[in-house]
Amino acid sequence: MIQVTQNNFEMKAQTEPGVNPKKFLLWLLIAASVMLFAGLTSAYIVRRGEGNWLVFDLPVAFAFNVGIVILSSILMQLSFLSAKKDELGRTKSLLIATLVSGVMFLVGQFIGWGELVDNNLYLAGNPAESFIYVIPALHFLHVLIGIVFIAVVVIKAYRYNVHKKNIISIYLCTTYWHFVGALWIYLYFFFLLNR
Repeated sequence: MIQVTQNNFEMKAQTEPGVNPKKFLLWLLIAASVMLFAGLTSAYIVRRGEGNWLVFDLPVAFAFNVGIVILSSILMQLSFLSAKKDELGRTKSLLIATLVSGVMFLVGQFIGWGELVDNNLYLAGNPAESFIYVIPALHFLHVLIGIVFIAVVVIKAYRYNVHKKNIISIYLCTTYWHFVGALWIYLYFFFLLNR
């Protein structure tokens, strides 16, 4: 009797309308990240207005990474759409391609920081230099989390746990990946227009 009641409760909980707790948590974390980066970019503008600000060109690798995040976001969206259609082989291939593009982005960031060092721009130099290291480094950590998230979804896909009847993990991953991609595009153009 207790087992039947518990099963009825679980079925009722699954069919009742409402917000999925995992989706809610993800959107809460995204909102917190938006607030973090809004605060940092606001501090950047305020500090720049105080003077003693070094103007320099952004690393070419940072611009290249804009293209990588756009490609990566497209790959992730295609993998999500493939999962919704139960095209499991295509889903796996696109997830792996997304994972590779995410790693390429991280490599691009290191190359960009190397360009800064080659131009004698360092973390502990002028405040402008500090911001150009710190803000992208925080974004780097967000991308690293996304790569781990994608790797988990790849493993789930290979275990046949990602398909049209079990779409939540790839949905969450896709949402997060689009967020970190859009965030980099915003940051790049913010730095480009506010040097």
